Amino acid sequence: MPELTTIGLFALACLALASTPGPDMLLIATRSATQGKLAGLATYLGIAAGAYCHALILALGLSQLFLAIPMAYDGVRFAGALYLLFLAWQAFTSHRPLSIDDTGVSSYSAWQLFRQGLFTNLLNPKVALFFLALFPQFIDPAPSSVAMQVLVLATVLNIIGFIINGLVILIAAKARSAMTANGRLKQFAQYFTGVVFVALAARLVVDDPI
Repeated sequence: MPELTTIGLFALACLALASTPGPDMLLIATRSATQGKLAGLATYLGIAAGAYCHALILALGLSQLFLAIPMAYDGVRFAGALYLLFLAWQAFTSHRPLSIDDTGVSSYSAWQLFRQGLFTNLLNPKVALFFLALFPQFIDPAPSSVAMQVLVLATVLNIIGFIINGLVILIAAKARSAMTANGRLKQFAQYFTGVVFVALAARLVVDDPI
């Protein structure tokens, strides 16, 4: 178990990082604006689950494979880009607007949105390298299990992320009221979602490793 001072310093680092707009925040905001608060929450929970998976990978030492074997990094990176392009294709070709009606039924279920958040996070090797770069600075290998410390820090990261992204969800979901009253705006939101996925895929392919 990390010391309280270590957790406090790590929380401050997470707060600074979570407050900086990035691909995860953009994805959550887009889903919230086009499908509502529950959709944004489901997307965030998928991303948070992905963070736990990356923490487990780090604890097992597998994240170092991306540094030792560049082809492994590139393979996961391009797989993630292809998955994002697939989601973009779904958004562009769907004939149903991506919105939630008053009964809460949507073209994407909460489980589907959770999986999308999970896979987009898992298939981004930059997240694994982020964990590899940040977490060891706050881990003491001597007193206790490294795996337990990593999971505790991942929980702190997800709690901070929930607070920041929760505000993003609430703000973005307010824009949905305008979309539900305008059919053209609904269609535009659907295409915009596709553009977001294309942009995220391009960023994943073009950006250098962190």
